[in-house]
Amino acid sequence: MPRLHLYTKLAYGIGQLGEGFKNSSFETFLFFYYNQVLGLSGTLAGLATAIALIFDAVIDPMIGSLSDAHKSKWGRRHPFMYAAAVPFGLTFYFLFVPPEGLGQTGLFVWLTVLAVAVRATMAAYLVPHNALGAELTADYHERTGIVGYRTVFGVLGGLVTFTLGLGYFMRATPEFPTGQLNPAAYPKYALFFAAASVIVVLVSALGTHSRIRHLLEPLHVHGAFNMRRVLHELRDALASPSFRALFVGVLVFFVMRGVQMELGLHVSTHFWELSTQQILVVGVLGVAGLVVGVPFWTLASRRLDKKPTFLAGTLVFAIFAMLPLLLKLVGFWPGKEHSLLYLGGLSVCGFLAAFGGAAGLISAGSMMADLVDEHEFDTGRRQEGIFFGAIAFSGKASSGLGHLIAGVAIDLIAFPEKAVPGQVAPEIVSHLGILYGPGIFLLGLVAFVFLIRYSLTAARVVEIQKELASRRAAAG
Repeated sequence: MPRLHLYTKLAYGIGQLGEGFKNSSFETFLFFYYNQVLGLSGTLAGLATAIALIFDAVIDPMIGSLSDAHKSKWGRRHPFMYAAAVPFGLTFYFLFVPPEGLGQTGLFVWLTVLAVAVRATMAAYLVPHNALGAELTADYHERTGIVGYRTVFGVLGGLVTFTLGLGYFMRATPEFPTGQLNPAAYPKYALFFAAASVIVVLVSALGTHSRIRHLLEPLHVHGAFNMRRVLHELRDALASPSFRALFVGVLVFFVMRGVQMELGLHVSTHFWELSTQQILVVGVLGVAGLVVGVPFWTLASRRLDKKPTFLAGTLVFAIFAMLPLLLKLVGFWPGKEHSLLYLGGLSVCGFLAAFGGAAGLISAGSMMADLVDEHEFDTGRRQEGIFFGAIAFSGKASSGLGHLIAGVAIDLIAFPEKAVPGQVAPEIVSHLGILYGPGIFLLGLVAFVFLIRYSLTAARVVEIQKELASRRAAAG
């Protein structure tokens, strides 16, 4: 396979901007918009986003299986990437522009249908895009580097969305001093990022198009595409103990992340009582932690290997995500009158939590590429799509559960819709903090326990790749 140029790595990574735009929109703004701005109940908003995530999770392995076996002059992955761009942009825009006058049922149906459509169209692009990353190189450490490019651009996409969202589209006005409560901000926000997503997806597909002729040929598949074939391929993938460990670890990790992201703006607005600009500062520093963490953990994985890197980062993330909330709940956090310590402590903990989280983002994707080699070694079939689809299923289904837990919890603690910061009962705010802090930490520990069971090492992957190369040479 020819050398992988920087241009190709950048073009591949740029495609992750679209996923970053979508993720930041869903995780930061969507639930808040429907619950606090439009007045949809927390349970219905959480249920709608959970349904969309679970639907997305189910179709991911299907898309992976389809792209694994697809044959065309544009290869296995690129036809899906090209086809998904415009439908994603359209559905993303209309998600944030529901018709006026809808009641609880109407808002619930609109949110559910459009969220499903957005996630389905992005999955049609993202699963083949991620599988393509595993095909671009066979080098054990360069795979981590490629995932690093993907991660950095995904983080940058989230940063741009968060920064422009709060800093420009949702900036404070005399009528809405808390800008994220302004309903007029969201349609303009959606239009901008819908158009930007279409552009970056097409740029990535075009920028990696020249590599198609160097990629492996599609595997031979027995029988037509159907759910039985997909389930059979998933069963084969789950036969690997290391894949099971990663699958379940990611599942629990994303339950934790789903709760955290769904309630993040609630906690910032009502538990910490931050202004829009303060939320922006803390959020930007959190993204900076991710950006710094990606090269740090990439280098660490070369010295420590991928599993220890993933485990170390998970612990760092869980500890610093919980620490400020726990300290405030027990009365050891500075008061708001000490503004520098109050905001500075939040910023430092947010930076360190995101810094730790970067380890999982780069390690998991790189570990998946190694598991594809192991699967080919054991079965003779190379199926990047089904593996990345399966791990996406794990992440999205569990994140959907996290969204649902968050939505139901908001109603169980009687948190009011359209609440005014500073006017929510203190005991309700404390319950929100307990759910967001110690609750998330416990989930992080459970994920850690499962990830310990992953056993594939750098030395074993090198052995597997040598044997696979010998088999291909013998087959001509």
